Amino acid sequence: MNGEMEATTQVQVWAQDDLLKLLEAMKVALPQKDLTKYKTSESHLDWQKVAFNSYTAEMCKQKWQEVSKEIRKFRTLTELIVDAQDYIKNPYKGKKIKKHPDFPKKPLTPYFRFFMEKRAKYAKLHPEMSNLDLTKILSKKYRELPDKKKKKYVDDFLRDKESFVISMMKFREEHPDLVESMTKKGSNVPEKPKTPQQLWYNHEKKAFLKTHPDATTKDIKDSLGKQWTQLSDKKRLKWIGKSLEQRKLYEGTMREYIQQHPELNMTQNDIVKSTLTKAERHLKDKSDGRPDKPPPNGYSMFCAELMSNMKDVPSTERMVMCSQRWKLLKQAEKDGYQKRCEQRKKEYEIEMNRFLSSLSEEEQQRVLSEEKIGFRRGAGKKEKEDRSRLPDPPKTAQDIWQQSVIGDYLARFKNDRQKAQKAMEATWSTMEKKEKIMWIKKAAEDQKRYERDLCEMRSPAATIASGKKMKFEGEPKKPPSNGYQKFSQEMLSNGELNHLPMKERMTEIGSRWQRLPLKNKDNYKKIAEEKQRQYKVQLEQWLASLSSQERNTYKEYNSQKEADEDDDDDEEDDDEAEDKENKSEENELSSAELSQESRELCHCANPALLPPPEGAPALPHPLHTHPFYVAALVILKEGTCPYVQNQFHSLPGVMVI
Repeated sequence: MNGEMEATTQVQVWAQDDLLKLLEAMKVALPQKDLTKYKTSESHLDWQKVAFNSYTAEMCKQKWQEVSKEIRKFRTLTELIVDAQDYIKNPYKGKKIKKHPDFPKKPLTPYFRFFMEKRAKYAKLHPEMSNLDLTKILSKKYRELPDKKKKKYVDDFLRDKESFVISMMKFREEHPDLVESMTKKGSNVPEKPKTPQQLWYNHEKKAFLKTHPDATTKDIKDSLGKQWTQLSDKKRLKWIGKSLEQRKLYEGTMREYIQQHPELNMTQNDIVKSTLTKAERHLKDKSDGRPDKPPPNGYSMFCAELMSNMKDVPSTERMVMCSQRWKLLKQAEKDGYQKRCEQRKKEYEIEMNRFLSSLSEEEQQRVLSEEKIGFRRGAGKKEKEDRSRLPDPPKTAQDIWQQSVIGDYLARFKNDRQKAQKAMEATWSTMEKKEKIMWIKKAAEDQKRYERDLCEMRSPAATIASGKKMKFEGEPKKPPSNGYQKFSQEMLSNGELNHLPMKERMTEIGSRWQRLPLKNKDNYKKIAEEKQRQYKVQLEQWLASLSSQERNTYKEYNSQKEADEDDDDDEEDDDEAEDKENKSEENELSSAELSQESRELCHCANPALLPPPEGAPALPHPLHTHPFYVAALVILKEGTCPYVQNQFHSLPGVMVI
């Protein structure tokens, strides 16, 4: 009996040399062309040929299974044995050690060397292929590679592997404490928290094994496979709660562990942040009282309500039906949906604030960050929609013809779009002009459509004619052009004069500017000049960000605006000349009488550009309605009023006759 115990003990202990002999014997027993998966080769291996010394075939097989559990197994058995030899000489230590900056880089496997060498070539030959398809092809090519050609990659790998082993030995010598701490860490590192599905699966697995003790892993997976997705929200919330509790305990334990092991260079980022999926997080938040986000506009609300009763209709048809029915609604009904949407947004804001107040500070930050992400996405979508409001560019005659025949050509070339395109281009180039006339006419109609739509949507002329300033999204705001404008802007914005009517407010601002020391005026002037410089830089950057179409629209708008202002000036000049001729008697005022009135006139024309003379009223009506307008022009021409001569020229839109 003692002899049997001693024999058993001897069987359990394998010397390193014996283990290496085992692997060498396995390598010899393998076929020359070992191209099958390792499991297949392992099952066909003749273990009687592997047996050596006192080790039987069964003992060799059992020991190999023990060793193979310690290594990854997604390569051929030939390649796997090389790693097993390395494992026996230098068993793997902790995983975190590989993140050390001095840790030597592991050599690429023979297959991966082949893959990296050939990938670019095959990607160029087959640009239509995905990475997955390329990987499949190259994997097959490598398996079919003759041993002679494959030997090159294997030899390169083994050579680099030797260098890696030497580098690893050097690393271990230089960092013995780190290697030791990593080994210790592997045994007592806190276990990561499980997801709700993992917790549920482990629980159900135990229950299943009680009733089916002989069940395999496959049987369990087949039985429990789709049950999680079919669980009710109430039952799923139970496991979500347990997962969150486990994660909370894990975070506390991990923080303590990081403090106790500063040599590991671990941070808070190494802690698992969440165990819930997006859907599970949404379910948990909803059960805690998080309100559902309202639709962004009335149309979306209409679609959401309509779609709730269209579950049997395919999703592609639903949106078409929604769009058609929305068009049939009266404007009052559309406005009703928009009002309801705005009301829902207000309610959502109140409910969200109530929900946030019930959360911890950390959870509040999470929810707010999610809201910001959603807002940014919405903003991006809105910007895209705004850009898409521009009319579709006009199509050429060839484009319109190709659209009408593309179906026939695709059918002829079996959906090969490239061949169909080339064939259509060849046909169009050989077409006679009389055959093209119909398509040329259609292209001309489409060009007119484009010009008409562009005029309706963003026509600068139409915008200016309507008296409304055209708005361009993102356009930088024009700053004050001089010191007095900057001073006026500051006085109006600080609210100090809000108790006064606008007329008296502007008079007071002018009076204060007059009393302001010259040093202060110069300071405002410098600020205005700096703002103007910044504005020019911002305007250039904004123009560069626009599409060529939007940039042309903006330039067209500004040029049209300037042209219209010039036309207005010419008309005013004609009117002024006529008034001067017809009303010369009424305008015979002495220069002494008109001097003060002229000063008032300049201030009334544009109080933001010119400070008023002392005691001048800030009249709100336009320049040309001022009673001394024509008289001022007469005196200006005669040169009897220096103040008007010097200041009146600087006003925009004023032409001297």
